[in-house]
Amino acid sequence: MKNSIIQQDFYRESGTYLSKIQIWKKCFSPNLHFIYLLRITQKYPKNTIIGKIWRLILRHYQIKYGFQIYPETQIGPGFYLGHWGALVINPKTIIGKNCNIAQGVTIGQANRGKNEGVPKIGNEVWIGPNAVLVGNITVGNNVLIAPNSFVCFDVPANSVVMGNPGVISPNEKATLGYINHKI
Repeated sequence: MKNSIIQQDFYRESGTYLSKIQIWKKCFSPNLHFIYLLRITQKYPKNTIIGKIWRLILRHYQIKYGFQIYPETQIGPGFYLGHWGALVINPKTIIGKNCNIAQGVTIGQANRGKNEGVPKIGNEVWIGPNAVLVGNITVGNNVLIAPNSFVCFDVPANSVVMGNPGVISPNEKATLGYINHKI
């Protein structure tokens, strides 16, 4: 059985694949509700009537919950928002599968300099509260970005980044215990 991207996202929270009714019951949680609306909106082209309606609905919940994540953002399956509120992700950002993003995170664009552009984030990345990732950087697979870290440089796979400015420490088990129920 092929599971939808919504089922894969909700699997990350519960560890089981859920029916449509079970998913709806989980939508009382603002973070899961927003992921559901985001994925539905991503299904429809921007220039269609239904696409415009879903974008309007999503916009309402962006304001209500404080998530500034747009349907144009490329996000792999198994996306998980640990908490709700005050989250900004540039729509040109690319995020891999099984990624966790906490509250207060900013993933933004640099408009000038050698890192002009937006981040590309690999698979199984955990981004802690109030972390900032900015510029044309690549974050490898199995990376933990600690709370309040500032990252404006490439991060190799299997690493932990801490601090402002961020300091990279190699760690083969960087996200062990942080990213559960992988798809």
